[in-house]
Amino acid sequence: MHIREIENRDNKAMEHIIKQSLEQFNLDIPGTAYYDPELSNLTEHYAKQQNAQYWVVVNDENDVLGGVGIGPFHDNIGELQKLYIKRDAQGLGLSKKLMEVALEFAKEHYTHCYLETMEILHVANQLYSNFGFEQLQQPLDGSDHGTMDTWFIKEL
Repeated sequence: MHIREIENRDNKAMEHIIKQSLEQFNLDIPGTAYYDPELSNLTEHYAKQQNAQYWVVVNDENDVLGGVGIGPFHDNIGELQKLYIKRDAQGLGLSKKLMEVALEFAKEHYTHCYLETMEILHVANQLYSNFGFEQLQQPLDGSDHGTMDTWFIKEL
């Protein structure tokens, strides 16, 4: 397994992984990443932003197994975005490795890292807690995903 920055050839694979993951939990609804306009071209979306990056984890055949991004939220707060792993690659510790890379990048550019998720995503929420994220009672101002019902922040 290898983690690298996303390339144009990875866009369709990540879009498929994200959509399939959300469909698995019946979250293919407005107000989730499923309908984000940038979903079909993550490479361009992250390249256009300052202090932003998206990484993919690939196997030895260079097949994309998952990814994660960091983007600006506001002020000195970065946002952990679109952490998704292909269903048949879950349980291999890939989310932890992606989180480490993303948080290392975030520390270089932000004082805090914020994320929005859903309560029903128990495994993901446990991962965030294990990485020192603290749950908030409400979203930070400026949230784009109104359907989300769980929010976390971490001081970097």
